[in-house]
Amino acid sequence: MTEPLLIAKSQTAELCLLPSMANRHGLIAGATGTGKTITLQTLAEAFSQIGVPVFMADVKGDLSGISRAGGGNPKVEARLTELGLAADYAAMPTLFWDVMGKKGHPLRSTVSEMGPLLLARMLDLNEVQSGVLTAAFKIADDNGWLLLDLKDLRALLQYASENASELSGEYGSISAASVGAIQRGLLQLEHEGGENLFGEPALDFNDFLQTDGGRGVINILAADTLYNSPRVYATLLLWLLSELFENLPEAGDLDKPKLVFFFDEAHLLFNDAPAALLQKIEQVVRLIRSKGVGVYFVSQNPLDIPDVILGQLGNRVQHALRAFTPRDQKAVKAAAETFRANPDVDVETAITELGVGEALVSFLDAKGTPMPVQRAMIKPPSSHVGAVSEAERQESINTSVIAGHYEKQVDRESAYEILKGRAEKVAPPESASESGDSGSGFNWGEVLLGGVGDATKSRCGRSSGQSVLEAAAKSAARSIGQEVGKQIIRGVLGSLLGGRR
Repeated sequence: MTEPLLIAKSQTAELCLLPSMANRHGLIAGATGTGKTITLQTLAEAFSQIGVPVFMADVKGDLSGISRAGGGNPKVEARLTELGLAADYAAMPTLFWDVMGKKGHPLRSTVSEMGPLLLARMLDLNEVQSGVLTAAFKIADDNGWLLLDLKDLRALLQYASENASELSGEYGSISAASVGAIQRGLLQLEHEGGENLFGEPALDFNDFLQTDGGRGVINILAADTLYNSPRVYATLLLWLLSELFENLPEAGDLDKPKLVFFFDEAHLLFNDAPAALLQKIEQVVRLIRSKGVGVYFVSQNPLDIPDVILGQLGNRVQHALRAFTPRDQKAVKAAAETFRANPDVDVETAITELGVGEALVSFLDAKGTPMPVQRAMIKPPSSHVGAVSEAERQESINTSVIAGHYEKQVDRESAYEILKGRAEKVAPPESASESGDSGSGFNWGEVLLGGVGDATKSRCGRSSGQSVLEAAAKSAARSIGQEVGKQIIRGVLGSLLGGRR
């Protein structure tokens, strides 16, 4: 049996997390600056040292130090002395990931793998728009069209909009307004860097499950930039968790987890989440432990986590909370009531008095029962506290076992290429002199001045065949000028009209 993991020390006892109970999930909570990041780092190290891989997002940029040995930090040395622990500095095997591909290996999904439910959440679509997106995915599935990146999805939506009357009988109403809203959402997502998230090679989840010299590899997602788009950040992490659930086999009761997944800034996952998504989250958290995965939510306030999820988090580390407002006071009371009582600890009072690095701790015992809460100091990490230099980070990236694999992006035939080929067969491209734009094969002058294609004119003098997307693009082009307008038109209308690939 794997030895218990020392996480904290009280005045009377060592507080250890049992590896066999680690997949019963957990919560790390506390106000900003109370020590949550150090607790996360200490837990991640402890799992790594017993051969358990870890995934965590680095939203502040200060977890990269886990890849380098500690030492030379007076505060860490003072805390070790206070706890009576010997210094045992060591670096942990680390893989850096980054959706943008700058601070780690590129992390990608395909549009198909993300699926309509999570993509709708990422695009902030309403129920009707989500239904249209789901119909578009079904059209692609029925025709065998791969949806790999955003240009595939744009091409598919354009096809669905142009053929809405023929498709409505089988797939329901596909309104131009809903398609337009989805396309605008995709444009915003691309503006936020989301285009980097989709494509191939997509993430192989086996790369999250590696060990190195008997220690679990710690996978760190650079999320300091991604965090500026909270909905994208939260949806991406939920997708990762969902894919682990879908891909891993049943494991039963294990001596230790296969993987531990830390979900930092967890409140973003639940903010304004629709009921269908909350139900999916609850299902994943409830069932994923049978796959050998432990999920640890990290949040400022326990009230940020829905009760149905909070009740499944057996291992808890509660740092200080501040009771400045009625909601804060409610959070203090709620946090106190979730712990197993200890007659020696006034939990509700202690929560507001805890110092930095101090916490109320309750782990599960061998029977799966929460142990009485104790006030304790968190054990300092063995690795470096704080960020490493860019040169050190790049060295880790260049020498990793997967160096170069995800950096070589591929673009195989998918929905975009198939639909583009269809369009070219139906309407061969005009000559450069007729098109007015020899570089693109498309008449940008007509777009900018209001005349697209051969659409007939209505009584008001406008093109009756003009789509909502084209009208929006023209309006944008007229308002900000021809050159910038071209770029927006390409982003909105997609590659079918000759934009960039």
